[in-house]
Amino acid sequence: MKISFEGPAVFVSDMGVSRQFYEDVLGQKVQADDGPHVLYEGGFSLWQADHAVEIIHEGRGSRPERLGQENYELYFECAELDACWERVDASWDAAIHPVRVHPWGQRGFRVYDPDGHIIEVAEPLPLVVKRMLGEGVSAEEVSKQTGFPLDYIQAVERGEA
Repeated sequence: MKISFEGPAVFVSDMGVSRQFYEDVLGQKVQADDGPHVLYEGGFSLWQADHAVEIIHEGRGSRPERLGQENYELYFECAELDACWERVDASWDAAIHPVRVHPWGQRGFRVYDPDGHIIEVAEPLPLVVKRMLGEGVSAEEVSKQTGFPLDYIQAVERGEA
């Protein structure tokens, strides 16, 4: 029996506000919309928290007071990271940190969504590898710093990944 992961459902307190953030600020595209549940092309979905609790607990539970609790992050990638940061920074006032280089060499920024969930937007990992190789870092050092296997680094270097 194979169980496949299809994506997270993020509970939100106000679907309209959350949709504005994910669609207008982050540019996500709706794949399916049934009102209290919206699925995006990237594989994650938003679920109106009151409706989710009603369905999951069959009316016996109540929505947590606070949804985002610094213990969950949604990860997005953007090849035009600086332009993406400028757009988000200009239209959203909940930054955790601006673009910075993480210890593994990837550039990214983080913000809170309307319910306080942590959102990370970072450059695609193959772009990180190409940038580092372009800066003269050896494939072995890129592998060591990023944690990716050397064969993956070499595949990126050959244009195969």
